[in-house]
Amino acid sequence: MSKSNNRASGITQTRRPHYTRTSTFLDPESMTARGGGARFDTTHWSVVLAARGDSTAGAKRALATLCETYWYPLYAYLRRQGQSAEDAQDLTQGFFQQILEKGTVERADPDRGRFRSFLLTSLKHYVTNEWDKERARKRGGGVPHQSLELENAEGRYQLEPPDDSTPEKVFDRRWALTLLDNVLGRLRAEFVTADKEAVFDRLKVFLGGGSADESYASVGRALDMSAGAVKVAVHRLRRRYRDILRQEIAQTVTSPEDTEAEIRHLWSAVGR
Repeated sequence: MSKSNNRASGITQTRRPHYTRTSTFLDPESMTARGGGARFDTTHWSVVLAARGDSTAGAKRALATLCETYWYPLYAYLRRQGQSAEDAQDLTQGFFQQILEKGTVERADPDRGRFRSFLLTSLKHYVTNEWDKERARKRGGGVPHQSLELENAEGRYQLEPPDDSTPEKVFDRRWALTLLDNVLGRLRAEFVTADKEAVFDRLKVFLGGGSADESYASVGRALDMSAGAVKVAVHRLRRRYRDILRQEIAQTVTSPEDTEAEIRHLWSAVGR
């Protein structure tokens, strides 16, 4: 993999930004806070845009919550660009620190209302600026490079299947899969709250259309349900999955029309 011309080697961020990356299944308490209907006057990205130039706590929380989903997709984008593992981590951390603390969001265009697009464009500008600053530091004598401890992002990246996708396509795919992970996590948490975790674990295979090794009858025997009852439960599961997906997408756009377009883009990104 060749190095990108905008590689910002030696860039060090002295502290981590105020965010946490999501795990495969999110904490149920955090999902409760993120749930709710897809009302466009209260979605996260709309809240952030409405509060541009202001320091409202709600807008800051909304932005931080949005950023949780995007750490690894942006890291994977930088790695596919040719950044080293250490540089990609430093750049990703520095970028989110800037987003969350320095008002970068004020430059967002509400008429181009997808958070995904804003974030990737902003990252490209950030990397270019960091490269320019690094060249200036080198001309002035430079500073010692201190490596940050690599966490599990590089391990995930090494598991990525080899392909010739562009960095942008890698970002889109990782964004889509991470968002779907969040949807599955929220759905699972609802079953856990209802003390039906075992039901979810049996039914979730049908979210992908079923399995050659599964049938309504066999799942029904395991859950002490009739095949008809399992069929109804699967229908409800799929419907709730679609509802949560729409809610998650609605948090990152500014209009209902953008939600539908973003859902289509998501399925295109994962190849479905």
